[in-house]
Amino acid sequence: MLDLNHKTILLTGGTGSFGNAFTEIVTTRWPTAVVRVYSRDELKQSEMRAKFGDARVRYLIGDVRDRSRMSRAAEGVDIVVHAAAMKQVPACEYNPFEAVRTNVLGAQHVVDAAIDAKVERVVALSTDKAVNPVNLYGATKLCAEKIFVQGNAYASQGSTRIACVRYGNVIGSRGSVVPVFRQQLERDGRIAITDERMTRFWITLPQAVDLVLLALAEMEGGEVFVPKIPSMRVTDLAEAMAPGAPHDIVGIRPGEKLHELLLTGDEARHTVERGDVYVVLPEHPWWDEQGSKRFGTPVSGDFVYASDTNEQWLTVEGLRDLLGVAPLATPFAAPAAPAAVA
Repeated sequence: MLDLNHKTILLTGGTGSFGNAFTEIVTTRWPTAVVRVYSRDELKQSEMRAKFGDARVRYLIGDVRDRSRMSRAAEGVDIVVHAAAMKQVPACEYNPFEAVRTNVLGAQHVVDAAIDAKVERVVALSTDKAVNPVNLYGATKLCAEKIFVQGNAYASQGSTRIACVRYGNVIGSRGSVVPVFRQQLERDGRIAITDERMTRFWITLPQAVDLVLLALAEMEGGEVFVPKIPSMRVTDLAEAMAPGAPHDIVGIRPGEKLHELLLTGDEARHTVERGDVYVVLPEHPWWDEQGSKRFGTPVSGDFVYASDTNEQWLTVEGLRDLLGVAPLATPFAAPAAPAAVA
């Protein structure tokens, strides 16, 4: 694990679910680490300031779209963790120019600012939706991945290393299916399921933070780190939260997949298995010129990491344990038969 004591970390999109978890874990584990929270939402920053009350956590108002502000924020920084993005699929579909400006141009601004400031290491957060994308959000995150991987070609040798992590749905994060199901149950007493066959990869916030910390420690520049995480069925999640609750099948929404991918067969040709992660290695000359260590076990050439063919699955009970709650009290169980009259 990389020692973050006496390091200054710039965290873009730092007021989100990941940012809060990352800040809490880093400031707890490393007493002298400094975190610069960079975001455009002053209300969320004030809430975060009240939550942490720590002088080591500093708050910068700014937008990754703003190149000059990114450069100023990156001055004197040792590490950048890039979590800022437009993430809601419908919002990206309806506002495509804004999604490109934030997710694609913003990615370039982060890379440019980090290289100019001679930041040691940069890790960007990506998503399973970037793999064979079918919506604009996924397409912009695929572009962002390419920008971060290829950004290593712009940095002088060894001065700035840039890598990505790629993972699936985060349990309980804002806008995820868990709070949506809760709202539906409270409002209507029913759950809306798009398709009963649907599967998704599942990761907790602490696991996502640990993945980023692993990438920071092991990266040489240009890798994409993919965790080994379980899959879950959406119907099992509904059952875990509210046993017997009635549900409506509403159909797959525009830009939505039935199952998600974290690795394709094409990527498998340059992917190695390393403990609890797969590492997609870059296919570019500068990788070998750096003398990089290709340690790990190559996966088979036809390996595909998909949510429906995954070997790890969360059961209903396992989902309840991860959510950290008992199933919601519901009136949905069938009533007991009346006692027979003598």
